[in-house]
Formats: sequence, structure tokens, C-alpha cells
Amino acid sequence: MTPKINPILLDIPNEIAGPRLIVRPYLESDASALWEAVDASRTFLAPWMPWITDWKVPEFAREVIRRNSAKWILREDLTMGMFDRETEKLLGGCGLHRFDWTIPAMEIGYWLRPDAEGKGFVTEMVTLLRHFAFDQLQAERVEIRCDAINVRSAAVARRAGFILEATLRGSRRNVDGVLGDTLVFASIRADHVK
Repeated sequence: MTPKINPILLDIPNEIAGPRLIVRPYLESDASALWEAVDASRTFLAPWMPWITDWKVPEFAREVIRRNSAKWILREDLTMGMFDRETEKLLGGCGLHRFDWTIPAMEIGYWLRPDAEGKGFVTEMVTLLRHFAFDQLQAERVEIRCDAINVRSAAVARRAGFILEATLRGSRRNVDGVLGDTLVFASIRADHVK
């Protein structure tokens, strides 16, 4: 029998560094940069991220950061920012979500500001979080889910070595209220240790 993991006891680093990225939890000092990145990405994110409509005033960024910090401590959600290693510019958000610590399994989520698109940042971040999940969080399964019509997000999952396992038909309402399909990509520990 596999021993149960107590996520509170997991030693989680303050940042994960890649060749071009630093991925780390947001600090309260990031509130202005987070608001600016979300605000600049509003139209770009609207089709995929229903939470964008909650971002009405700059002060909301500080509230989100505080909530995310509490969830980080409890290991309920690990929301992070994606920062350019050279310029320290906030490029987007990412994280590990929807934990099932009995397996353990989790989902990688991400968004990117439009002026950072097409440069491989998201693929680098997904690779960093995949290694982090398997090597430090003892994951057995990591998923990426995206709207079936979000071709760019699906391409990231494929480039990062995730396998398309399912199409969940009519599984979500798109922002326009129409039922849409969800693609489920996954990587399991056996894939990771090859």
C-alpha cells in the first residue's frame, strides 16, 4: 500500500528556475504587475478564462494574491506567476490545481499575455511544472485540460510530451454560453521516468 502524502509537510521551493523563466508564487509586491498583465490580456483570455470578468479594479489583484497565498500554505492550490528571468517581467500565470493527494494527481493550468506568445515560454513552464510535480510533489499523474477549440493550448501539451487521453464532450460552458468539449492530456510517472 502506498503511504498517504501529507501535502502540508511537503518542502516546496520559493521558486522554480528554467533557462528563461522564473516560476514562483505571487508576492503582494506583484499586485500592480499582475493587474497590468491581466488587463493587457483581457480580450486575448476572454474566450478561455471565465475568471477574467471578475477583474474589474486594480485592487482585486492584491485580493487574489492574498487568497492564493493562503491556498499555497494549505497546499490546496499552487498558483504562480511566470516571470522572464532576464527582465523580471510578468509574462503570465500558471500553477498546479485540482489536487487529489490520494493518488497524487494534479492539473497544470496557465495563461500568457499576448506580447509573450509564440516564444516557447509556456512549453518551458509546463516542462518545469511537470518535473516539479513528479520529482518534488510525488505526483503519479499530471493533467492539462483545455477547450477543444484552443489549438495553441493543445499544441503546448503535445510539445511538452503529454498524451491526449480523452475528449469530454459537452463538458463545459464556453464564455458565450454554448456547450464545448474539453481535451484531457496526461503524463504519468512511467512517462516521466523514461
